[in-house]
Amino acid sequence: MSPGRWPLRALTGVLTVIAAATGLLFPDIYARVVRPDLVPGALSQDLISAIAGFSLLVLAFLARGGRPKLQISALGILGYLFYAYGIYVIERTYNGFCLVYMAVFTLTFWGLVYGALKLRAERPERARLLKGVRVLSASGALLQPLIFYPLWIAMLLPLMQSGEQIDSLYSVFILDLCFVMPAFLILSVLTFRGRWPGLVYAPALYLLGFALIFSLALGELFKPFFSVAVSAVSLCSSLALSAFFLVLGALHLGKLELGVMRRNETHRPHTGSAGALAGTER
Repeated sequence: MSPGRWPLRALTGVLTVIAAATGLLFPDIYARVVRPDLVPGALSQDLISAIAGFSLLVLAFLARGGRPKLQISALGILGYLFYAYGIYVIERTYNGFCLVYMAVFTLTFWGLVYGALKLRAERPERARLLKGVRVLSASGALLQPLIFYPLWIAMLLPLMQSGEQIDSLYSVFILDLCFVMPAFLILSVLTFRGRWPGLVYAPALYLLGFALIFSLALGELFKPFFSVAVSAVSLCSSLALSAFFLVLGALHLGKLELGVMRRNETHRPHTGSAGALAGTER
């Protein structure tokens, strides 16, 4: 890892652990800024965020010597934290940790940009993935925008007609429709075509999805502690989708072969495109 990358991730991990652990230990910080029925979700998100922050801190040191698959995992964790703290920032969670939430949101965004660029600089054009796994992964990624674009737009249309401004969870529309679903769509197409960005970055997106959806499942389990009814449908669907993300992401990353080219290697031109090499059946 380059000298500038690991301190950035370490700082992000430390701030995340502090913010998330405080939320878990002192849930009253959400009393005036989060709707009561949403507090269980905030705490479950803090639990996953604390684990993610600690994992990012560990990866910041383990991946200092390269290890591209660990770099990909770190990008997935950064993506989850960008989403999780994007919710707090967009939903105006103005408690004592508001500035910390904004700091994590900022660090994760630029960490994603910088990390993706640095991974690209290592020239992963030799990435290979078996065709069956590639098609399965691409299909799974494509499934997300096919489901969530119609679902979220159908929920937005009545609001657009009435002009109503909802006071909670509008951040999900912003983050999903503007960031996550386009990423799934783009990486799905690139993975179908065997292009290296899809092959390399798709597992990070699956890790993001797993962490995010699993936190929703935990939120359902936290509800009885706050006298809120558990939704069996939400619990089962969240567990199923998080398992889907975990299995598909682990399969993709496990089968991915990264023939990374170092800068001092001779870079031969592509024959047609990077996908001609990346998508080769074996």
